[in-house]
Amino acid sequence: MIVPDLAELSSLRGAVRGLSLRAHRPAMAQLQGGHRSAQRGRGLEFEEVRLYAPGDDTRNIDWRVTARRGKTHTKLFREERERPVWIVADLHAGLYFGSRRQFKSSVLLRTAAMLAWVAALGGDRVGAVIAAGNGDPQIFPPRGREAGVLPILQALVEAQPREPGVPTRGGLHRAVTTLRPLLQPGSLVLMLSDFAEFDSTTEDILASATMHSDFRMLWITDPLESGGLPGGTYRVGLPDRLWWMNGEDTRRQWQKAWAEREQKLIDLAMRLNLPLSRLNTHDAVIESMVALLKEPKWAA
Repeated sequence: MIVPDLAELSSLRGAVRGLSLRAHRPAMAQLQGGHRSAQRGRGLEFEEVRLYAPGDDTRNIDWRVTARRGKTHTKLFREERERPVWIVADLHAGLYFGSRRQFKSSVLLRTAAMLAWVAALGGDRVGAVIAAGNGDPQIFPPRGREAGVLPILQALVEAQPREPGVPTRGGLHRAVTTLRPLLQPGSLVLMLSDFAEFDSTTEDILASATMHSDFRMLWITDPLESGGLPGGTYRVGLPDRLWWMNGEDTRRQWQKAWAEREQKLIDLAMRLNLPLSRLNTHDAVIESMVALLKEPKWAA
């Protein structure tokens, strides 16, 4: 299997043209035309102060200007043109695995690259938190255009595992903890992981972070994980920790364990009201992402 390099990830820019992370405007909004909003909320930034008009939100009254000028004034806000989009990459040695087409780590890199290009071409600023190994995650503050994307792609290429190894514990937890204080209201966070390690502490931090930002969970999987080993006897494990396993004898227990893990993750996504999408090593990433980004739940 060929691992992605910077040239391949850069070339994915051409595959995402026409795709978007933005919500489609409702039909009624299209008929009414664009308008400015005096409401303060996610993805809005201050624009100007004007005289208060009936129907304006009283919470946005600028009392200092009102007192100075003797007439009621209100603050106007507009949608941010450059939304921060964060890519969280949980790259650990356990992702150096794939029974079909590509490694799980390769799926993560190709997916991250496509999402970064979609965001940048859509006018968003792209940042990343990359967790690999036991050290502190790498932080790439959001930047626009290629200046924001290319350093992230290079870091992903360098951080991807190159040989089998024991999965790093706590990588996703460190990534989410690192990201939490960096988030601005209205940010979009795209989490890429196999979610092998997800504890209650990580869930608490994530729940807090989702109060003012939008999150998407992309689950990297392989067919062998859910289906179990085929009939026969196999040596499995890591190079220095191998043992024999019979596919037929272990399949039922294997599938039961996977079903429990799958349900646990689905329950988590439902509790936090987060879209959960699965990406499989069996499928071509470009085809999977084109289909995924056209789903209604991915309009953000």
